Amino acid sequence: MGKLTTFERNEKTLELKFLETQQVKNGVVCDVYEFVTDNSCDLGIVAVESGRKTPRQKILSGDKTIEGYVSGQGVLEVKKPDGKIHEYMFPSTENEVELHVGDTMQWIAETDLVFYEICYPAYSDGRFQNLD
Repeated sequence: MGKLTTFERNEKTLELKFLETQQVKNGVVCDVYEFVTDNSCDLGIVAVESGRKTPRQKILSGDKTIEGYVSGQGVLEVKKPDGKIHEYMFPSTENEVELHVGDTMQWIAETDLVFYEICYPAYSDGRFQNLD
């Protein structure tokens, strides 16, 4: 996928500035962007190869983290602090899941999968703890 210059969400088109591409792990790549007119959050577009998974991550800080579906087929598995596990299958009628501190998340790609992650406030080291 080429680098984005805009991102559509909630019927608004937001201008983006590409920052870098990060190799998260084998088969998982994240393009990192900032919003040109909104520094309260940032955006990651993550591509996961078929049959691969993102690292299992626990959210340690931040106000909220939005996980959103773009394309492909897969599952977002979320473990809440009380131990309950929620599985969100994509594609779905709902394209976003809002997560908070204490939640643990992992995307599992059934086909090549692309999703976005919006961090409020913008991502900084220590926000997520990789559990595997």
